[in-house]
Amino acid sequence: MRRHAGLGLCSACWQKHPGRPFIRGEHLRDRLADPPSWLGDFVAHVAARHCSARACGFVTDLGRLLEDGHSTSPQALLERSRRPGRSMGSFARALENFFTLHHLALPTDQAERLAAGRRQRRIEAVPEPLRQAVAAFNTSRMRAQDRARRAGTRPRSNHTLETALATLRDLALFLVAERDKSAWALVDVHDVEAFLSTLPKGRKRRLTVLRQFFRFARSQKMLLVDPTRELVAKETSGFRGQTLALDQQRELFRRWTTDKHVHPHEAAMGMLALLHGASSSEMRMLKIDDIDQQAHTVRLGKRPHPVPLDPASWTVLQRCLAHREAWRTDNPHVMVTKGTKAGRSPASTAYISHVLDDCGFPPRMIRSTRLVDLVNTMDPKLVAAAFGMDPQATLIYLADHVDPGRLADH
Repeated sequence: MRRHAGLGLCSACWQKHPGRPFIRGEHLRDRLADPPSWLGDFVAHVAARHCSARACGFVTDLGRLLEDGHSTSPQALLERSRRPGRSMGSFARALENFFTLHHLALPTDQAERLAAGRRQRRIEAVPEPLRQAVAAFNTSRMRAQDRARRAGTRPRSNHTLETALATLRDLALFLVAERDKSAWALVDVHDVEAFLSTLPKGRKRRLTVLRQFFRFARSQKMLLVDPTRELVAKETSGFRGQTLALDQQRELFRRWTTDKHVHPHEAAMGMLALLHGASSSEMRMLKIDDIDQQAHTVRLGKRPHPVPLDPASWTVLQRCLAHREAWRTDNPHVMVTKGTKAGRSPASTAYISHVLDDCGFPPRMIRSTRLVDLVNTMDPKLVAAAFGMDPQATLIYLADHVDPGRLADH
């Protein structure tokens, strides 16, 4: 076993030594003719968030970029550090977190690139005879999204655009496989009706997309008649989702307040949804600064006022914060995962969607149970004001409900 010459450590102990990244950074500074002023801060940044080996690897990668003869500005370094493909790499993410935290560079467009790739895969899945029209429709929607961003209005999200392309892809595959039609001009109302009947619960959502597409196709002279013009959604506006029974709510409450084996993320998300109607996005974006330790309140999403927490919810939230402290992270969000502890981004939507899998009930059902109870026992306008919702959004939970005091006494 050979010992390290400077510190007298064996190889295994030297590999784990916390001072290795700083020594590597000093060697890099000595090699560079004009080292950047932020080099020491970057070494300290990665050393505090990663193991010694990973931090040394990042310093080595940075030195390779600084010595390749190209621009050494933070924005140029960030662009050259990105790997081709769906992931830009851990080194590029570390650089992006450091530069954006210190206001040295703008964030990358990695999310937009991934969204563009998802859209392109959906377009390529459309059969060749029908693909051109779908690609033109996607181009038109992207121009509309860009105009909305420039105008400061509400642009369509990437998820909305991808869902529309997925619907058109399914329709195109259905027309070729089931109706033996390979041109949009041959589509009639019976074809659209047959396609909508394959997924009755998604009729309204799918019909909205098809109406937009066929209006666009007709304006571009791709067809003469809009086959969706006479179709209706045939869907009531009332709430039709599932809710939890009282005994199920009690079982979940006991699970999240007494069972110490339940993951803190599941307990926090479940309790806030069950008692305070918190949505998945509100929990995903909840930050440490949104919690008032003195008043025992939290700010959830776009709600106009802080939400006071009961003792049970506050205890579960404190357990979640203790779990976050064990990560030793600077991520400002409450729910921190292994993939986000080194950065500042929130947990992924895929992770949030599976947090409550062990309890057996989806987050939407738990939240809907609370909203249904509040709307039917209080004024819907007050519920809308408390949750930051549109007043019309709460009225759907009043469907098929009649105040017992208005019923005739039999």
